[in-house]
Amino acid sequence: MKALHIITGLGVGGAEQQLRLLLRHLPVDCDVVTLTNPGAVAEGLAADGVRVVHLGMGGNRDVAALPRLVRLIRAGGYDLVHTHLYRACVYGRLAARIAGVRAVVATEHSLGDSQMEGRRLTAGVRALYLASERLGSATVAVSSAVAERLKHWGVPAPRIEVVPNGIDVDRFRFDPERRERTRRRLGLPDDAWVIGGVGRLARGKRFDILVHALTRLPDDHWLLLVGGGPEERVLRRTAYEAGVADRVLFAGERPYVPDGSPGPDLPSLTSAMDLLASPSPEESFGLAAVEGLASGLPVLYASCPAIEDVPPAAAGALRVRGGPEAYARAIAEVRAMGPRPRTAPEVAHRHSITRSAERLMDVYAAAVSRSSSPVSPLGASPS
Repeated sequence: MKALHIITGLGVGGAEQQLRLLLRHLPVDCDVVTLTNPGAVAEGLAADGVRVVHLGMGGNRDVAALPRLVRLIRAGGYDLVHTHLYRACVYGRLAARIAGVRAVVATEHSLGDSQMEGRRLTAGVRALYLASERLGSATVAVSSAVAERLKHWGVPAPRIEVVPNGIDVDRFRFDPERRERTRRRLGLPDDAWVIGGVGRLARGKRFDILVHALTRLPDDHWLLLVGGGPEERVLRRTAYEAGVADRVLFAGERPYVPDGSPGPDLPSLTSAMDLLASPSPEESFGLAAVEGLASGLPVLYASCPAIEDVPPAAAGALRVRGGPEAYARAIAEVRAMGPRPRTAPEVAHRHSITRSAERLMDVYAAAVSRSSSPVSPLGASPS
């Protein structure tokens, strides 16, 4: 099978890094097209031996990109097209159908109750999404919570497949030597007790809660934020005004897998932490929380369908509702319990990338099989 993955951009983000990790485990000949921003993940994919093409799309309304994408799909002789993120789903599904590829899968990575990829969910966004969704064979939800949101939007249940995000559990396995080396590189004091936050530094992630929580905790508590984004300056100013700037470290965007970038990778940084906190109130999966669990960290979270999907509640994870005071109290309680073994609980193993790749291959096989059914040029296969 030969597949083309179309994604909106390839900067360092959850969906982008998930795609790179997935391609390392899919037994399929895959190429990648990025509509915009061939960033660090594009370089990583190329280093992995994946062919990456930058379409050079100018913006959401750059319709001139559509015929370029159609030509590229036709020239590639693909059996299946897989789209990721909103803009790529809208343009990619249409282009695939025009190009004659009828096995079209889309992954919905970030549909929340009120936003998608940081954009407000307007009637226009929803209408365009649903119109393009009918051009595909199946829509993959990264959690049952996303699947329910898709159904609420009007996507027929038989067209939805749940394939959770996956992680490389072995990569996140705790290593005391890596912890010591990383903490030394970060300049952390020997007695520092480190609270970690991982994700895009955007308003919706609510990392400001952790900054303000730090002001309510003893001076040996530090905050390590891993990620980049538009709120970095705001968070730095918030830390300065709160008087804790000397205890807040910004690690920047860090790769999931080694790619030659200077500085520690994400698993090294989670090894350096003592707790991971995810105060974002609206997540589609909660990848950072699962990565924290894989590193053996206690995890505090506001929203994490990946954990909530697995009954009983995952060992080592606690849902915290509230603001800085609630998080400060929960952090203090975790620390008072003393050190715990840094081993991954069962929920982390359930979200192994190999399991996710196997489930996605089932979706691919069904989509290719259905593509032999009679269908109109721009219609959807019978479901």
